[in-house]
Amino acid sequence: MATPSAHASPRSRWASLLAAPLVASVVGSGLVLPPVAAAQETPTRPSPSQSGPTQSATATPAPDAATAPDAPSLRVPSAPPSGVRLDKVEWKSANRVALWVQSPAMEQAVQVQLMLPARWNAEPERRYPSLLLLDGLRARDDASGWTLETKISQFFDAKNAIVILPVGGESSFYTDWVSDAKGDAYQWETFLMQELPPLLARDWRVGEKHGVAGLSMGGTAAMMLAQRYPEHFQFAASYSGFLDTTSFGMPEAIKVAMQDAGGYPAENMWGPLGSERWQEQDPKLHTEKMRGQSVYVSAGSGNTGPWDQPSGLPDIPTNFPGYGLELLSRMTTQTFVNKARAAGVEVTANFRPSGTHTWPYWQFEMTQAWPQFATAVGIENVEQPCAAEGEIARVAERQPGLGPCLTGEYDVRGGKATDFRFGRVFWSQQTGAHSVLGAIGAAYQAEGGPDGVLGLPTSGETTTPDGRGRFSTFQNGVIYWSPTTGAHAVRGGIRAMWAERGAERGELGYPTTDEITNPNKPGVVQGFQGGTVYWSEETGPKVVEGDILKAYREAGAENSELGYPVTDEIALDTRRGAFSRFQGGAIYWSPRTGAHVVPRGPVFDAWGTVDYERGRLGYPTGPLRNTRDGQVMEFEGGRITVSGGRAEIS
Repeated sequence: MATPSAHASPRSRWASLLAAPLVASVVGSGLVLPPVAAAQETPTRPSPSQSGPTQSATATPAPDAATAPDAPSLRVPSAPPSGVRLDKVEWKSANRVALWVQSPAMEQAVQVQLMLPARWNAEPERRYPSLLLLDGLRARDDASGWTLETKISQFFDAKNAIVILPVGGESSFYTDWVSDAKGDAYQWETFLMQELPPLLARDWRVGEKHGVAGLSMGGTAAMMLAQRYPEHFQFAASYSGFLDTTSFGMPEAIKVAMQDAGGYPAENMWGPLGSERWQEQDPKLHTEKMRGQSVYVSAGSGNTGPWDQPSGLPDIPTNFPGYGLELLSRMTTQTFVNKARAAGVEVTANFRPSGTHTWPYWQFEMTQAWPQFATAVGIENVEQPCAAEGEIARVAERQPGLGPCLTGEYDVRGGKATDFRFGRVFWSQQTGAHSVLGAIGAAYQAEGGPDGVLGLPTSGETTTPDGRGRFSTFQNGVIYWSPTTGAHAVRGGIRAMWAERGAERGELGYPTTDEITNPNKPGVVQGFQGGTVYWSEETGPKVVEGDILKAYREAGAENSELGYPVTDEIALDTRRGAFSRFQGGAIYWSPRTGAHVVPRGPVFDAWGTVDYERGRLGYPTGPLRNTRDGQVMEFEGGRITVSGGRAEIS
């Protein structure tokens, strides 16, 4: 439910105190037996007396399973619904990519990260099973907790599955809310099951076999989604999930947890506590829908385990919130297991003798569940042996930081390649063998790797002369990286101009963006620390900077009537001003007047008759304005008015 740390906030500690009476009440209801330190790894099938619920007299009454509303069996569409599109792609490493998918249901672009399989580059036509991996209650908006808190990226890099990591969704339970979620449209089920899968199948080589898993809140959601989409998922796993959401006290516990993790109202999620909507989403009430699926669940006991600090009290860790929440997870998971086995569902249930509600245990359970997932989706759970060869092997010997190989040698355009845990090595007769790794490797992947415009690497990673960054050269460009700017490729005419001006040591500094192609007018633009470079076939690369750049962008930049710049910024003697010329006019700036656009036309021509900024009018002080009769522009020493095509200076 929550995702507490050893240093939980007072609110988290208060929330965990609520777990004690709830735990006692659930045990007293007869639904489950309290966990003990010597609990079995896989409990035996419960007797009928253990699995039969009894009514509680307080809090939200437990539902009658016989009359609970049915959970619908839904299907994933074969094509993305209208309005679903991929807005942005950002490579985090050579095998992890962030996608921003525009979601009509969520009314925004939602970030989803993919961990790509070992042979993604080696077998570009291959399709792969997927694992949808869900976060906990305190999910962040910048990255999944799985990549922030665990080392599963290193575990999965040698596996042939695509791991799908939604980003965000704090306190969401990855479900469709009936009302507002603090200003956000929380329609997570629709996004994850209706909008995202067909896009990933079409564009990112996701195949026809799928699993879903999650921790805490994500474990609850994994079971719900597997039940609602039984034909889509072959595997479902919950690590410390809360798999009974409507028995005595559970709606209240969820309400407290959601208030603690962001202040979200539980009633806005599924309506009144314990209502039919709550029952429709309760995993324990719909276990029969999981017949034929491969199911894995786990929970600790709350007692001090190998990744906990003892408190000095017998078996009690210092992470008291994690202790109480894991107790609650343990008992609700046992309730689910009892119901599922009674319904004929095969469940692997690992109830550990210790362990709290924290990340190291969830990482461990993820690795333990992998063989079962692999079997369910048809992955051979054997990592193929590999060995680097020839010049590539010699590079790997000199660079142990590359880690072990993940693939054998395979063909790429113009040469050969081998993938390693922390990078790739490329070889050709023309270029020799060179490694590409880290952020530069991610940028290279974003540029299309050896199939892209950069071609093959011609050097390894080298420290820049200023000592602040690193770079690698390629057949048709270079990629530079610094801690403050990230990694970006520079090539073509922009690279030549940048190199002439001293590259990263010159006035432009390091690149801050990739080269961006203008879809509306032939040309490209690229940002640097010291300005922005615009290039077109007609004008070549030109730098626009400072207040002139700001005015240029406000005017619409190269897509405006100004077009592309035809000069860099030119300093003026008059009052320390400056200007830049463009295809359709100029922008003039001075410290007192700021920067203003003067388009080509009668105003510009009339200003020239009195010697521009050097004459009696001086610099422009405002924008060119359209009037009923024509145009007018203000200057330091007067104005120019255009009427009937004629310009007058006053």
